[in-house]
Amino acid sequence: MFFFIGETLTLYDNSKPEKKNAPYVAIMTKKEWESGRDQFDMGIEIDPSESEIVVTKAEVNYDSITGTFSIPNRLDFSQEDTVFAFALDEKGIVFIDDSGMAFDIVKQLQKTKKWRMPCLERFLYDFLDRLVLGDQQLLSRYEWELYGMEKEITREEGNIKIDRVNDIRGDVRDLHNHYEQLLDLAEILEENENNFFKKQNLRYFRLFANRIERLCDTSAGISDYTMQIRDLYKMHLDIKQNNIMTILTAVTTIFMPLTLIVGWYGMNFRYMPELEYKWSYPILAIISVVIVIINAIIFKKKKWM
Repeated sequence: MFFFIGETLTLYDNSKPEKKNAPYVAIMTKKEWESGRDQFDMGIEIDPSESEIVVTKAEVNYDSITGTFSIPNRLDFSQEDTVFAFALDEKGIVFIDDSGMAFDIVKQLQKTKKWRMPCLERFLYDFLDRLVLGDQQLLSRYEWELYGMEKEITREEGNIKIDRVNDIRGDVRDLHNHYEQLLDLAEILEENENNFFKKQNLRYFRLFANRIERLCDTSAGISDYTMQIRDLYKMHLDIKQNNIMTILTAVTTIFMPLTLIVGWYGMNFRYMPELEYKWSYPILAIISVVIVIINAIIFKKKKWM
């Protein structure tokens, strides 16, 4: 399937793209590429096996740039990445894609984009930009979610699920790795080693690289934020445990004199005259209460409890 890059993307038949005096976008399955790659005259053979695509990258060849895309699933990062390959030269770009993602993006661009100065560079910019569409909002949601957790921890409200913090950190790590790979790809395109692109249009790749750098910095900051949340959570757990131990120690210390009294009168010596005195029991009870009250007052003033 071929598209002509004009003011908008125009779909045309499967004839050779060279018949159009304009850059093109071709979308092919792996089988279609194997049978029809000779018409592109790129001088390079690529075998885009899905099992071998693990990263987003680009490689500069003698008369082409080839590479792969590995796009994380923003809805569920535990799922496998969507992968496809590409090859381009000064005439246009070919996407070798069995997933349908490249076709979906191109169709979206066909519906939504109208270019004042159409060119291959501008198409590549918009295509790459679609790969990170909504990521800034996603990162913002992660940041606000972590901020809510931080407030709950400091106010000691609710039960924080630390596993959720770990999940966010894993998702953001995957995004950060993806952004670094996209940044490398954008830098290779901007370098323009084969002079496929017009110099005045290289700004599109620089603009995309700048955006990816901001996303990269944001994701790194959120990753650090998750570590702070984990440390804060652990600190509050330690404080709670210390408070419990302090209370138990204070209670034990307050009642320690009573333990001494119990031990003293539990020795059962034969000659203990106060045992036969009729007021011994109430006096001892009053002394015990007074000791507890005095100890409690002392601990309160010392702020030990």
